[in-house]
Amino acid sequence: MLAIGLMSGTSRDGIDAALIETDGEGISKPVAFHAMPYLDGFRIRLAEACQRAMAMDKPGFEPLIQSVEGELTELHVEAVSDLLARSGHVAQDIAVIGFHGHTVAHRPEWRWTWQIGDGAALAGAFGIPVVGDLRSADVAAGGQGAPLMPVYHRALASGLPKPVAILNLGGVANITAIGEAGGLLAFDTGMASGLIDNWMQTHSGKPFDENGVTAAKGQIDEARLASLMADSWFDLPPPKSIDREAFTLDTMRGLSLEDGAATLTAFTAKAVARALDHLPSPPSAIYVGGGGRHNATLMAMLSAFTHADVRPVDDLGWDGDALEAQGFAYMAVRRLKSLPISFPGTTGVPVPMTGGVLFDPA
Repeated sequence: MLAIGLMSGTSRDGIDAALIETDGEGISKPVAFHAMPYLDGFRIRLAEACQRAMAMDKPGFEPLIQSVEGELTELHVEAVSDLLARSGHVAQDIAVIGFHGHTVAHRPEWRWTWQIGDGAALAGAFGIPVVGDLRSADVAAGGQGAPLMPVYHRALASGLPKPVAILNLGGVANITAIGEAGGLLAFDTGMASGLIDNWMQTHSGKPFDENGVTAAKGQIDEARLASLMADSWFDLPPPKSIDREAFTLDTMRGLSLEDGAATLTAFTAKAVARALDHLPSPPSAIYVGGGGRHNATLMAMLSAFTHADVRPVDDLGWDGDALEAQGFAYMAVRRLKSLPISFPGTTGVPVPMTGGVLFDPA
């Protein structure tokens, strides 16, 4: 069946919309992809909504967050419309939409996670069933609610030599380790582009460090890097997850633009290397998806710190920009079939379980 997947990630740069043909099991064929960037004003409001949500004891009414949710939903309607137009399909062709929404706060230690976005409104806009709120059931059952991509990674990687690892570099980084028998172990490794982007926006006015050029000109401050890596979170056994707001730029105060970028880039790579210590066996290769794979300095640091064969997922014929959106389309179909999307080895949930709330068109 044809399914659309939508992802607004922790990098806060825009919406990824993917159309795939899938049975939610072993078949997944990409059909179309569209990336719609956020305008700067909305990006700022979204970041403020995340900060306010992280300061709350639990999800609830907050005027700015409610306003941003309305804007976010309208932007997703626009993204779906654009995707359909580009693909040559109409709404009646689509069986389901997987709608991640945007995570404004992630508190699995308090048994809640909060993704904003109005699934009912999206379903009503197109007359297509929508599967949203994909993480809450997992968290309520004692899981981390993240990462959710491993079930899709395993389907894509069925023909690869094992063990193998798929690394996603968005605002936060997460890794999927697939064993020889298809077993899954997955968890967040730490920050990815989130802190680097914050540093560049604060100190250069640029949205991100394009291709890692700024970091390449700097020197890693080893003492500050060691201070960041001393956080006890890195010693926690997986499965585990982390919020983008868990680390700040305070440790970088006083550094030049270039040295700060280099140190934060090394922080991402070093955290991935530390994550490999948690795997039962070293992967034959690490394939990297997400926007971070375009950062040549980060990719070089990953190779140096992990001593592994690090390659972009594009080397496999996958679309590294579309992967997460495709994954949510795949999971939406699994939800329709009552198939699990999270597992003890991926989120720490007690038993494999499906997830997501189904919003039928009014």
